[in-house]
Amino acid sequence: MSLKWRGPYAAPCRAVKRRATPRGMSAPASPARAARLARLSGLYAIVGGAQAVAQAEAALAGGARVVQLRLKDAPSGEVLEVARRLVALAAGRALVILNDRADLAALAEADGVHVGDEDLPVAEARAVMGPDRLVGRSTRTLQDGWAALAAGADHVGFGPIFPTASKAIAAAPRGLAMLREVTEGLAAPVVAIGGIGLETIGEVAGAGAACAAVIGALFDAPDPRARAAALAAAFQAGRGR
Repeated sequence: MSLKWRGPYAAPCRAVKRRATPRGMSAPASPARAARLARLSGLYAIVGGAQAVAQAEAALAGGARVVQLRLKDAPSGEVLEVARRLVALAAGRALVILNDRADLAALAEADGVHVGDEDLPVAEARAVMGPDRLVGRSTRTLQDGWAALAAGADHVGFGPIFPTASKAIAAAPRGLAMLREVTEGLAAPVVAIGGIGLETIGEVAGAGAACAAVIGALFDAPDPRARAAALAAAFQAGRGR
């Protein structure tokens, strides 16, 4: 069955399809993708809601190396507009990843997309994103990580590491020991997520995580820019543990 696009985004979506990797085939590595993957490190700020752009500005000013846009309930046009603003804001400073929506990530020329259990399969997300951009996949176990990489993911998100109130997750906290098992067992960057704060982000880095994804501990602070700087510094300090 062929897909038909209609409406204001029909032409861009057809362009995405034309340059996409054929379904069922893994995209070849490219210098641009390798360069993006090499930059996947440090504080990973997840922004969303009406203040997504302001949150991103504060996180970037404080030293965030990655910004993920999570707008699950917003109309597609709004997500695309905000994503394009974040791409412009982060240019030359940080990676921009979209949650769930590979189509909008490609249209916004973001650095990548992150998909979970209810989103596109990794191979389909890769087909939309093409060979130059990143595809990340949520995982709960080392076996999940192996499966994600075999399907063509560049990196994985792993968690929750600690109890978290930011997102309802039907999984027990994994803890630092399991995080270390995953980072040592995968030949790819691991983004740790779930309940990470200023007191624990150094331990997360010491367990081998390439990035620490943070929401509440960053944006619930009175000064998110200062908190981002403190989180980024604590992560870097923990890398030598």
